[in-house]
Amino acid sequence: MPKRILQGVVVSDKQDKTVIVRVERQVMHPVYKKFIKKSKKYAAHDENNQCKVGDIVRIIESVPYSKTKCWTVMFDDTNA
Repeated sequence: MPKRILQGVVVSDKQDKTVIVRVERQVMHPVYKKFIKKSKKYAAHDENNQCKVGDIVRIIESVPYSKTKCWTVMFDDTNA
């Protein structure tokens, strides 16, 4: 089974080696048929503390690092 990849915005980088990423998605309301933005925050592992607040990052599923952290920040090799 492939690992999920999500894209979002870093909203907090205060923790050591951890960033909080807000991922937004659009869902259609079942009655009114209008699209609504829903968001969820994920804790992601950032080994070198490279991400800053406001960065757009991609996160990928990984082994659990802690009770709430089971995502890892992906870095493109082209920008390195």
